[in-house]
Amino acid sequence: MKALWIYPPAALTEIAGCFAFWAWLKLDRSPLWLIPGVAFLIAFAWLLTLVPAAAAGRAFAAYGGVYICASLIWMAMVEKSPPDRWDLIGGAVCLAGAGIILFAPRG
Repeated sequence: MKALWIYPPAALTEIAGCFAFWAWLKLDRSPLWLIPGVAFLIAFAWLLTLVPAAAAGRAFAAYGGVYICASLIWMAMVEKSPPDRWDLIGGAVCLAGAGIILFAPRG
């Protein structure tokens, strides 16, 4: 259950860090955007190390579904581009898959 508290801020820091690079390269923003971008990406990597999982790959795979949904929220809130029904359906499928990976009983 600890992952449920770690994944949302991890997603926010990853998206913010990547967006800083996007803004610099695609939106012609100042290279100074890279400073917080790198800091956010470092915070993201650190946060994922806090996920209690026996395998890093499993923690990263489950995080993927959360990241996809967080990206759709970012798109709607920051970029002012609301997701369409296919985005929402795809996000729900990915989140369900992340839940299976994270909470499946293992022997």
